[in-house]
Amino acid sequence: MGQILFIVWRESVEALLVVGILYAWLKNGDDDARRGLPYLWGGVAAGVIAAVALGAALVGFTEVLSGDAQDYFQTAMVLVACVLIVQMVLWMKQHGRSLKRDMEQSLQKSQRDSNWWGVALLVALAIAREGSETVIFLYGLGFGQSGHVDGSQTLAVIIGLGLAFLTFYVLQLGGKYFSWRLFFRVTEIMLLFLGAGLFQTGVDKLIDKEILPTIIDQMWNSSAILDDSSTFGSLVATLTGYRAHPALMNLVAYAVYWLVVYLLVRRANRKPAQQAAGRAA
Repeated sequence: MGQILFIVWRESVEALLVVGILYAWLKNGDDDARRGLPYLWGGVAAGVIAAVALGAALVGFTEVLSGDAQDYFQTAMVLVACVLIVQMVLWMKQHGRSLKRDMEQSLQKSQRDSNWWGVALLVALAIAREGSETVIFLYGLGFGQSGHVDGSQTLAVIIGLGLAFLTFYVLQLGGKYFSWRLFFRVTEIMLLFLGAGLFQTGVDKLIDKEILPTIIDQMWNSSAILDDSSTFGSLVATLTGYRAHPALMNLVAYAVYWLVVYLLVRRANRKPAQQAAGRAA
């Protein structure tokens, strides 16, 4: 439940940021700019519908599959969710600083061309992107994999949405201790650990299917300190990739994941610096 709540909270805040930037620009503009508000809300509705449709399709697809086919599909979705999490963090590192400016420039162009459908499309794509990522992340965490959604999962989604609106409101107030930069920095780290947890889950599934070897079945057993089958231990395992009795393959996969993430983040951090240097020159 905690993992579902975190994903819904984080992704919803990011979607609210996009909508908030566009809404503030249109609302505070002239009469011509305010004409784009209905298109903004239409785009939000279209994006939400697209995300819900993807979720329904995934749950429905799970009901059609059975046996090994279902296991392979769920394993693939876990690994896809891991890749998307890392990609999302890298995208925010490259574009987060210029996101507001880029959107406002797009809105100015739409206003000049009187093309408010462009605003609707921009919002719909942004919401659909965040929504579809959320759906895939949640499915990778087990949400709807059995073909139905239970009450606790639904409650986690509702709480996550409520916390997202509250977080967005607090961050909009600004202040010394709450800022968008700090929020994204902290949650990016949490997301990368969640990606590591999903990657480990995928590796576990591949080991179970004998696609990957264990190399050594068990390197140690730390269940006495933290049992990953307990309620708290399971949450830690999902959010970090922790294993109480890992196989050597788990350790190799974990090391490879963080090495790849380090190289990609380092490369992503260089791009904004190079772009800034190019503009200064």
